Amino acid sequence: MHTTLKTRLVEVVVPVYNEQRALRDSIGRLHAYLSGTFPYDYRITIADNASTDNTWQLAIELAAELPHVRAVHLDGKGRGRALRQVWSESDADVVSYMDVDLSTDLDAFLPLVAPLLSGHSDLAIGTRLARASRVVRGPKREFISRSYNLLLHLMGAKFSDAQCGFKAVRTEIAQALLPAVEDEQWFFDTELLLLAERHGLRIHEVPVDWVDDPDSRVDVFQTAKDDLRGLVRVARKTLSGAARIPVPARVSQAQLPRGMAAQLPKFAVVGVVSTLAYLLLFSGLRQVIPVLMANAIALLVTAVANTAANRRFTFGVTGSAGAMRQQFEGLIAFLVGLVLTTGSLALLPATVSHGVELVAVVVANALATLVRFLLLRVWVFNPSRRTS
Repeated sequence: MHTTLKTRLVEVVVPVYNEQRALRDSIGRLHAYLSGTFPYDYRITIADNASTDNTWQLAIELAAELPHVRAVHLDGKGRGRALRQVWSESDADVVSYMDVDLSTDLDAFLPLVAPLLSGHSDLAIGTRLARASRVVRGPKREFISRSYNLLLHLMGAKFSDAQCGFKAVRTEIAQALLPAVEDEQWFFDTELLLLAERHGLRIHEVPVDWVDDPDSRVDVFQTAKDDLRGLVRVARKTLSGAARIPVPARVSQAQLPRGMAAQLPKFAVVGVVSTLAYLLLFSGLRQVIPVLMANAIALLVTAVANTAANRRFTFGVTGSAGAMRQQFEGLIAFLVGLVLTTGSLALLPATVSHGVELVAVVVANALATLVRFLLLRVWVFNPSRRTS
């Protein structure tokens, strides 16, 4: 029996304009599919773009008949306008959309949204141009689609299919990008993707099975002309620098703890100097005393100097208060490094060259360095300990 994971919500928007013939069947199919197979909570939103036929009345009826279905009415036309309104107000974890004709096989929907829910990606698109995709459509639309996407690649875009009506975005990402997206029609998708890619967001692609709807009323040539105008506008904004918006390069990634971004490069510089000093000292001592003793002495001397340097430059601790305690605690990290490096040397055959010994201790020290930084940050030089 299917079990729904109640902790996550995915909103599926279906923009419609004069779709009274297809609406009931398509929403019924989509609802049945999500109810029977989708492992997360979902909401289907029918976004009516100022239809002049019976579409809006049918949308109201479907919202009353089917759980998890609602209807939203807009006074103007445009797929981008519908998505902007619904996505900007959504409380779901992930927002998505698909064309009302359901040309894309619904089995691709879970692979589309899963990387967004896990935090692996920021946006996801269905692509009809991947090798694994199976597409049935006429030569005219095939030629126009491939030409358009080739033009995008010449502009530097990395995603493969800008206009497939099957996309999803993490909601916080969508709501950060939407104010900078100008288009309200078909170019909305491309502009959103270009903006996301320019800001370093991760776009996941899912190969889809797609069958062209013979009843589609999209004016392909007019849409292509509008898209070209949109590309010119976006290129002009990019060249002028106006395309940049205050969106973090990776909204989806967990932020570094406060202060760590400034501490890491300083710690790295101190670490590089300490490592060079260690190698020089180890190489010199290795000529006159046994290798394990040379390693221990070189590591001890550089560990004391490293702790003092990190105390002053990395963590900004001045004065003599607590210095001895911090040096003593810093030796705990030294012991970690001693165990790792001594263990690596002890495992080496006695016949190995001096160069192999150096490689072994450098690798072991890299591991010890990571442990050392964490210990220094959260324990030795923790501001709350210094305050208390």
